[in-house]
Amino acid sequence: MKKWIAEFIGTMTLVTLGCGTAMLVGCDAANGSGYLLTALAFGLTIVGMAYCVGNISGCHINPAVSLGVLMSGGMTVSDFCGYVVAQCLGALCGSGLLTLIFNLGGVEDMTGGLGTNGLTSVNGSVGAGLLVEIVLTFIFVLTILGVTSKNAGHGSFGGIVIGFTLVLVHILGIGLTGTSVNPARSLGPAIVAACTGNTAPIACVWVFIVGPLVGAAIAAVVYKYLESK
Repeated sequence: MKKWIAEFIGTMTLVTLGCGTAMLVGCDAANGSGYLLTALAFGLTIVGMAYCVGNISGCHINPAVSLGVLMSGGMTVSDFCGYVVAQCLGALCGSGLLTLIFNLGGVEDMTGGLGTNGLTSVNGSVGAGLLVEIVLTFIFVLTILGVTSKNAGHGSFGGIVIGFTLVLVHILGIGLTGTSVNPARSLGPAIVAACTGNTAPIACVWVFIVGPLVGAAIAAVVYKYLESK
């Protein structure tokens, strides 16, 4: 139960700070400062949470990461299910908090939808969106599996490496799909946005669930092969 609570808190924090920054500063590629601030917000949140709840739950705060760990033999199916539920609930809570903060404060949401992901930048192409999310999640989860491997020897620097890898994939992905690589991070804002009348994000949210899960699964298979003797 404590692991699930840690995952709930971690995912809530990720959505609140990451999506909240995107809402506040915008994430248009033409606006360099907002673009980079959003990427840093997501990555630095992972760094902070890694050293906050990492020793309790491993700080997955992402169903795709949990799938990669499951397929690598690092957790049970029951734990995986509990993690995913906690992560999705945390994302919903974080999205709800952002709605309250921005509505009560009268602050404009520069993204127009709680920092949700979309396919507008890839001309609505589902195939392009899936490919972007598969590739970026593959890189992200492969890094996590490598850094957290018993043979890695990175010591206490693992959280920093993972966090800045998330910054890196955001720098490319924001201008294409808004960067998900995390089904919970996409699902929570999409559901809350739909509840407030913006149903566009929920229509394509499946892309940001399927893409990251496929990318994570491929990363788990590849890393397991590379690490085998």
